[in-house]
Amino acid sequence: MSIIPSIFGNRRSNVFDPFSLDIWDPFDGFLTQTLNSGKETSAFANTRVDWKETPEAHIFKADLPGVKKEEVKVEVEEGGILQICGERSKEQEEKNDKWHRVERSSGKFLRRFRLPENAKMDEMKACMENGVLTITVPKEEVKKPEVKTIEISG
Repeated sequence: MSIIPSIFGNRRSNVFDPFSLDIWDPFDGFLTQTLNSGKETSAFANTRVDWKETPEAHIFKADLPGVKKEEVKVEVEEGGILQICGERSKEQEEKNDKWHRVERSSGKFLRRFRLPENAKMDEMKACMENGVLTITVPKEEVKKPEVKTIEISG
């Protein structure tokens, strides 16, 4: 049973439990409640993405534990915007279940990145392995400008 009412972010913590270190924050979940009405917890800002640049490519790695590759969509929009979106399914609750803590998020997620001009968007590759989505965006070779030395007369 929850001691804190569900109007305060649907948190399932017990203020009398000495091992529960949750402190109620009146602004916790404010953004996600306005963006995602309903009882789902939004993973909108919780999807962690690393962006690494190597001499050959830009590499994006997103932690998506428990998400199947069919539930993720990778798109490139006009203007070189890489978009990663999907939905993490909510676990089904049984009527007789007693939850002690709910920390894993569920719901829709969306991350967007503006790709640099040297990105070869038509050669992008994506793969999902062990809950990590890896997107590789090859880079175009940057030609160094030719420098021409001009002799000074006089």
